[in-house]
Amino acid sequence: MDTRRLPYLVEFARHGSMRVVAETLGTSTSVVSQQIAALARETGTPLVEPDGRRSRLTAAGHRLAEHARTILAAVETAERDLDPHAEPRGQVRVAGFATAIRRTLMPTVAALAATHPQVTLTIREYEPAEAHAMLMADRIDLALTYDYDLAPAPLDPDLTAWPLWSTPWGLAVPEAAAPDRTPDRTPDRSPGAAGVVAAFRDRAWIGNSRNTADEQVLRTLASMAGFPLRITHEADSLDLVEDLILAGLGVGLLPQDRPRRPGITVVPLADPGVHLRASAVTRRGHAAWPPLALVLDQVATAATG
Repeated sequence: MDTRRLPYLVEFARHGSMRVVAETLGTSTSVVSQQIAALARETGTPLVEPDGRRSRLTAAGHRLAEHARTILAAVETAERDLDPHAEPRGQVRVAGFATAIRRTLMPTVAALAATHPQVTLTIREYEPAEAHAMLMADRIDLALTYDYDLAPAPLDPDLTAWPLWSTPWGLAVPEAAAPDRTPDRTPDRSPGAAGVVAAFRDRAWIGNSRNTADEQVLRTLASMAGFPLRITHEADSLDLVEDLILAGLGVGLLPQDRPRRPGITVVPLADPGVHLRASAVTRRGHAAWPPLALVLDQVATAATG
């Protein structure tokens, strides 16, 4: 089997269109069709079948595409660095959300400067979907991303994720509007998340302007509480979310462990809780590249430290 044909199958598995594969690989649809047909002859089994006016992968085609991802990742890793024990050197391109950059990447910058001056970093702030797309386009080497347990994000099969940390989020409201915490209202007897959210059903709500995960969590909780959510404001900055709350313009999600300004209360959510899950993500097989492996190790250490 000629492994040079495998990218055509992998891209067809991703896009499901010969035309899109041709555009992605910079060739013609006839070449794409010929390469996949040659693979079928070499493997001795049909890899595509008619689906109306288009084509789709057979079960065997799907299995081979999965193997092909692993094979191509291994080949690419070998080509990038034939000696995995070499002294790490090179530029590692990182994109991620601000909290992860501050918490896990900035400490790494100082450590690398002292111990591995031949390894440099470029840093860009992006939301998870944007960072994943940049990974797939080979514009970055490492993405620092997040999702919520109530809004899990799908991961492309060509990517690999390593958990970094998890932190609880709550509903941030004006202090004067916080639920009563008198002695007969202990945390063990407090309402579940749906009850907390329902108490603010008539308020305006604050979502994220660059990531739909926050809104998905809020809509899930509102659905459990039995009311339609009204997203009025959108903000990417947590500081701006606080500004909007202090101005009486709405309520929204904030981390429970984040220092907050006077006048704001973050009400814990339970049954279900809401947890942000941070991850380090690379393309499959790329983590063995020595500079990236070094940065991953540093990031993991900073996350747990």
